[in-house]
Amino acid sequence: MTSALVAPGQPLTPQQKTGLELVAHLPWQGGRDVVLAIDVTESVGLNDEGRIRLRQIVEDSLNPGDSVYVVPFASDVVLPEQASDVYLGKQIEFRRKDKDNIEKILKNIPLAPDLKQQNTDIQRAELTIYQGLAQINQNRLQEHQPIKQQSVIWVTDAPLFTLSGSEWIETPANSPFRVKDSPESQQRRAWFAALPMTKRELTINNYKLTVVDIAPTVQEFCTPAPSGQVLCKVNPYLFGQLWPPAAILATGVAAIGFLLWQWIKLQKKWRLIVTFEENGDEKECRPLSFNQQIAIGEADSRCIDAIDSPGSEVRAYLARQGNQLYLVPNKSASVPVEWSGKEITKRTRLTGTIIKLNCPDEKHRDFYIDIKIKK
Repeated sequence: MTSALVAPGQPLTPQQKTGLELVAHLPWQGGRDVVLAIDVTESVGLNDEGRIRLRQIVEDSLNPGDSVYVVPFASDVVLPEQASDVYLGKQIEFRRKDKDNIEKILKNIPLAPDLKQQNTDIQRAELTIYQGLAQINQNRLQEHQPIKQQSVIWVTDAPLFTLSGSEWIETPANSPFRVKDSPESQQRRAWFAALPMTKRELTINNYKLTVVDIAPTVQEFCTPAPSGQVLCKVNPYLFGQLWPPAAILATGVAAIGFLLWQWIKLQKKWRLIVTFEENGDEKECRPLSFNQQIAIGEADSRCIDAIDSPGSEVRAYLARQGNQLYLVPNKSASVPVEWSGKEITKRTRLTGTIIKLNCPDEKHRDFYIDIKIKK
């Protein structure tokens, strides 16, 4: 998709800037746009140090997922493979940090000067590249795709960010940028104001290697519409980009919170207070932890405690599994345990915080115990 040619928009709010930063750093959205802007005039002429530093940038600075554009320039910007929907020439995808991908970038960098080129219109190059990068991110906004952080690596002896082309001796005589208030000069200054740029530079003999980083941004245009509406682009775009990861994050936080709550519950020991209805006696069992059990009847070495009942055998077990309590009958017992008026013949989950069990003796005389659980 090709959108209308972008122009500098209105200022973004701090919240919108933060939102665009988040969009650009979504873990699945890919890398950056990186432009290698190379001055091909003879006055630059990359020396050995320059070649070493460019290789160092390609080998160590580029990351998998970066989109690289090699843009040679002199009196004009040379984009030999430019198409109608490509604003900075051929896009080179840097997929992996391996020899093939590194060489793929390096072979596109003009390491030797073009002896036919005598002048550098640096302001034309600045306008072309910065507007091209803005166009790429604006297209992403139009297509509801994540925008990217962008960087330009300049290799030139021409001064950057000057007020007019007349400040640089090599600016062609017929360049509109020699006129400070020409439409082209005004457009270039407008992009300087619209794009959040930071600059770092290093002098190498007769030229400089300058890195200009551009924070993730798009151009906002709010337009009045009927019925009191105002049509804007950035906020709906941010909502569309950020609500899925926000929902995933919220779900993840909720899941972590739930698991933490469950873990805390698992670590908490239960108090079991037993009341014998026959004589009103009470007994508090030893605290019951996760995966522990209490015998009903005789003591059992596998249990932390025992609850008395008629007979000389283990009638059943109270087994804690996770945050549930189960009654596990001893199938070899002569008389089963009853719960809710039913004989328990298999592992059964007990519900409620007060449990009434009947442990009849061999003559089937009732023997009720009430177990109060404090979790």
